[in-house]
Amino acid sequence: MVVGICQMDIFIHGNDSLKRKRQILRQVIERTKNKFNVSIAEVGDNDLWQRSKVGFSVVGNDTRFVNSCLDTIKSFVENLTIIEVLNSEWEIIHY
Repeated sequence: MVVGICQMDIFIHGNDSLKRKRQILRQVIERTKNKFNVSIAEVGDNDLWQRSKVGFSVVGNDTRFVNSCLDTIKSFVENLTIIEVLNSEWEIIHY
């Protein structure tokens, strides 16, 4: 079993409230879930209104497949115009 995990630091331009931040993150999370069927959630910076940490994971039986999925999902999120990805880190774990 191969598990891929990724954490992204996200910046939301022009945001002025936690309520709006949560609306934007909900859009990002739902779009990503619907397109890729992955586990994804806000995992940090919950009380900052312009920043967030989002994490997602992929499970498979082949390292190349998991690596490709992580790369595709990362590119998808980076290309969303409502947010900016400041940094991303990923790790692939073999069990």
